[in-house]
Amino acid sequence: MKLAYCDKIADTIQKALKVAVALDTDGIVAEVGKIEWDLHPVGGYFVSPKKTMIVHDMNGKAYSVTIEEQPMLDIEDNGKKEVDKITF
Repeated sequence: MKLAYCDKIADTIQKALKVAVALDTDGIVAEVGKIEWDLHPVGGYFVSPKKTMIVHDMNGKAYSVTIEEQPMLDIEDNGKKEVDKITF
């Protein structure tokens, strides 16, 4: 089992988007929201390492940016994806 770095990747993307907003002369990206955890809607407990943030454009339209593990696409040490090793 490999470690998941959803937190670090989400943080990196959020920071990059905030820099892009500051440098964007067109002003299309207006706001970058906070990083939301994938928590159970009622119990509030951890469900998965998935992270999501909402980004708004200059017209107020919302976009969802999601960072989620894709274990079936993992690259193994031999350079092959795990899914490539499955035989039928």
